[in-house]
Amino acid sequence: MANSPSGDAVLDRVMRLFAALEEQPSQTPGDLVAAARLPRTTGYRLIRELRTRGLLALTDGGEIVVGRRVWEIAQHAPIHRELRTAALPYMQDVNAVVRQTTQLSVLADDGALIVERLSRHGAVANPAEVATTMPAHLTSMGHVLLAFAPQRTAERWWAEHGDRAEAARPELRRELAEARRRGHGLLVGVINTETAGLSVPVLDPRGRALAALTVVVPRDSPEIPQFLMALQTAARGISRAMPQPTVPLNETPVVRSPQSPAD
Repeated sequence: MANSPSGDAVLDRVMRLFAALEEQPSQTPGDLVAAARLPRTTGYRLIRELRTRGLLALTDGGEIVVGRRVWEIAQHAPIHRELRTAALPYMQDVNAVVRQTTQLSVLADDGALIVERLSRHGAVANPAEVATTMPAHLTSMGHVLLAFAPQRTAERWWAEHGDRAEAARPELRRELAEARRRGHGLLVGVINTETAGLSVPVLDPRGRALAALTVVVPRDSPEIPQFLMALQTAARGISRAMPQPTVPLNETPVVRSPQSPAD
């Protein structure tokens, strides 16, 4: 692949643009080029070419965001396709019972990636949209994904994001341990002061999180215990509907960072 005068391959420069958008999902072209540490002319040219191909898009406010084409390509990944196919009927059942936003997410590099979302007229405010990544340490979905993550996945996440996450949420270790003990995550008033996020893990046969199933409800809803039962029933159904893995499952879920002492 052709290199720039600085020695960077074109793909490396493109990935720096996408990495910058992971940190800040919406940026002006100038800010994005600066964040990606690219020469101005090169950065603007790459943004223009990626927009032409639908990999980047320009908002009405003049900011660059990840384009829909990236999400369309990602949907062909076998795990996401199988997961969404298995989950959708159960999500529809939950959505009918709860009458609020129901969403399915997986653990991405630094957050919870929304892969499916069902909403209803009159649902409470919820900033999560399909193909967006929500902070793992600030969401109930992120908590259950981390609490039930395979060991190596958890270790990698803590090594890369633990310091920043704990600075923002000092009780994170305790909250993850509690989510694992209870089998669900509940965060009230964190993303939105008026709502609560309630999540359960969708587990593989060894008890590791494949995904998180979440509802976002009014923070003072008296029906949260009933909503939890609906989520747990749906999560078990999704787990049963998922194709069985064809490789040995030899990892166990953990909730501690690699620096934490073993129990």
